[in-house]
Parts: sequence; structure tokens; C-alpha cells
Amino acid sequence: MNNVQIGREAERKAAEYLSDKGYLILDMNFKFMHMGELDIVARQGSTLVFVEVRMRRTKQYGTPEGSLTPKKLRTIRRVAQAWMSRKNYHGRACRFDVVAIDESSGRCEIRHYENAF
Repeated sequence: MNNVQIGREAERKAAEYLSDKGYLILDMNFKFMHMGELDIVARQGSTLVFVEVRMRRTKQYGTPEGSLTPKKLRTIRRVAQAWMSRKNYHGRACRFDVVAIDESSGRCEIRHYENAF
């Protein structure tokens, strides 16, 4: 698999994990112009949840969650504002979560960080 396919598979696993926890998946892979992309947009109760999915297959480059940069976090926030505007979700309570998928031990470990940033 190439990197795009690996990323999409990680997002699929994360969406399945969130669905199993009762989240309603509203959107996946939302791209806004040249700004960036949201991996998953979900709803938990009345709260919108913008989910960044990070994956690592080895420990060579650190943990999945450790790969988030301040620039990436700013981008996610801006694209989330664009998503809410486009989908008429103005004024809704929202939060930003991270789902880390770690396969460095040879098995798939999923860590979910609610309200991560």
C-alpha cells in the first residue's frame, strides 16, 4: 500500500472505533481549497467533534500523537471553521480530538484523546 492508502485505512479504523463508541460520523476527508483537510467530522450528542487521525507503523519517528505540530493544529482549526460555515453548523459546541493508531508493536493499538487541542 502507498502512503495515501495507509492513511485512508487508518482513518477507516478510527471511524469504526468512534462509531463503536456511539459517535455519528458526519464527514470524512473534507478538503477546503488549498488550506487543508479534516480527517473525520463526527457528532457526540450535540457536540461536533473534529478528529485528526495519526498513525505510525514503527517507533522510528516517535508516537503518532507526537507528530502533531502547531502549524497542523492551526490548519485543522481553520478548516473546521470552513466546514461549519459550509454545512450551516454556526454556533455549535465543538471540540478537537486526536485518534492515534500505533502499529509499532505488531498489533493495532488505538488511543483516543478527547479535547486534545
